[in-house]
Amino acid sequence: MTYQETIGYLYDRLPVFQNIGARAFKPGLHTTRELCRLLGNPQDKYPTIHIAGTNGKGSTSHMLAAILQEAGYRVGLYTSPHLKDFRERIRVNGMYVPEEFIVQFVDDQKSNIERLSPSFFEVTVAMAFAYFEIAGVDVAVIEVGMGGRLDSTNIITPELSVITNISFDHMQFLGDTLAKIAGEKAGIIKNGVPVVVSEEQGAEVVEVITAAAEAANAPLTFAARTYEASYVDMREGKMLVDILKRGSGDVVAEHIALDLTGSYQLKNVAGVWAAKEVLVSKAWNIGDEAVFRALASASAITGLKGRWQKLGQAPDVYCDTAHNAAGLAMTLAQFESVCKGRKRFVIGFVGDKDISAMLRLFPQDAEYYFCEPSNMRALKAVELQARALEHGLKGKSFRNVNEALKEAVRDSAPTDAIYVGGSTFVVADIDSL
Repeated sequence: MTYQETIGYLYDRLPVFQNIGARAFKPGLHTTRELCRLLGNPQDKYPTIHIAGTNGKGSTSHMLAAILQEAGYRVGLYTSPHLKDFRERIRVNGMYVPEEFIVQFVDDQKSNIERLSPSFFEVTVAMAFAYFEIAGVDVAVIEVGMGGRLDSTNIITPELSVITNISFDHMQFLGDTLAKIAGEKAGIIKNGVPVVVSEEQGAEVVEVITAAAEAANAPLTFAARTYEASYVDMREGKMLVDILKRGSGDVVAEHIALDLTGSYQLKNVAGVWAAKEVLVSKAWNIGDEAVFRALASASAITGLKGRWQKLGQAPDVYCDTAHNAAGLAMTLAQFESVCKGRKRFVIGFVGDKDISAMLRLFPQDAEYYFCEPSNMRALKAVELQARALEHGLKGKSFRNVNEALKEAVRDSAPTDAIYVGGSTFVVADIDSL
């Protein structure tokens, strides 16, 4: 098969969550374990770092991968979903997995795929683990797909586990309380493996994670109790932050420049700094100068897109992949702070998610351009338009994000600002991304 035929086979043959939602969800690790056993358990051949969380796990994964790469390590990075190219999911030192490897892997494993009937995600996880072994990585940073306990990535025993935060998302799979969701995320905690929690959490979440860590005899660090990332300024398109010691206020690191400029990165970078410190304590050679270089160019080093990314100016156009109430609240607050004129929102969502809490976050004194992602799970733009109206949000509907964005730009004065988002898949459809 050609590369395009191979990708077509994967999408046609395997259940794909981003297309069909719950019907593609296969809880349990048996199939992934069996696929990897047949591959010789490549995930056991190199050190790994495991990242879970409701929000921030993608940014955290990319920042840690960039830091390790700048420190001189050969770094594998597995993330999901992809925005533009399937190969975004599997990278080594920022370079996509070769098309030839994907073709050969699927050809070699086709009989096992047909026999085991794995999900799309299970195959891509096994593919990533196999490629990282062949590519000779020194370490692989592995982002959880959903949850943790039953996520396909959870067959690894990492050097370090990171849980960025716990908030409401995917409740039909992970539970309808923060304690239940925390229990699923805490499933990545392994016996004796240090775990870092990036953000300050409520008592019910802290109790669950602490109990899981104690049961596993896993050293636990709550990063927000040790460090605070403090905003300093914006300079040359980068956000300057200081890392302070919590309590004393002593400066641990001064004027770190972040090319990921979303305000929510202040929470992520405190967790990243704490994770770096744990790795250093385990004899990983990571100097502060490597951290500074990496964080100043994390998106360039790793290829990360869609996190508070500026797409245009006069009017300013921002996009962000925030797709739940907790994440969206932060990006909308930042958008409010940068908008000098009329606020315009180009938004779309998937249809199998309760979006009421998110719609309540949007201001009524703004212009709306409702669209839909090019995705089988898409909420139709006209239905979104009707549901938004129930929350006092008025606007026009469009077939896709690019038509909606063009109209928003045409309607704008130079001082206006446009926010594009609501769903990862809406951002993925932006032509100019």
